[in-house]
Amino acid sequence: MSKTDYKLKVLFVCMGNICRSPLAEGIFYAQLQKQNLTERFILDSAGTSDYHVGDCPDTRALAVAQKYNVELRHLARQFQVDDFKEFDYILVMDHLNYDAVLSYAKHEEYHNKVYLFRTFDEDSGEFYDVPDPYYGTEEDFAEVGEIAMRASAGFINFLEQEGKL
Repeated sequence: MSKTDYKLKVLFVCMGNICRSPLAEGIFYAQLQKQNLTERFILDSAGTSDYHVGDCPDTRALAVAQKYNVELRHLARQFQVDDFKEFDYILVMDHLNYDAVLSYAKHEEYHNKVYLFRTFDEDSGEFYDVPDPYYGTEEDFAEVGEIAMRASAGFINFLEQEGKL
């Protein structure tokens, strides 16, 4: 199977799966569309908690997504151990959830699949957490959208450098 036949599987993870991770998934998909790469990927998002399982994304996340011409059709789900087998890359929104995801890892090789999403954001400095906007305002959600745009571009560049695209 050539690398053009294989679909890279990417999972975005936050806490409740109604704010950051579905927004990051949607914005990443929009970036892939611009580069005609959507056929090369399978995307999903999940949360480390079960607080919002089955819920639609937060209305503020939907509003920000709309500004990027992104439609979020997602129902929240909880991260599962089998996600390590299913996905090639697990992009986590902050250190708390990064640690939670790694606590599920039964095999050392799974650790190599898990990244802090913002490590791909060239403007992050040394702060690699995508801030949780849940208790904030629409401006906080807009900031997450901007971070997701930069981190998505950086992740695509990373994949190109790794020879995955």
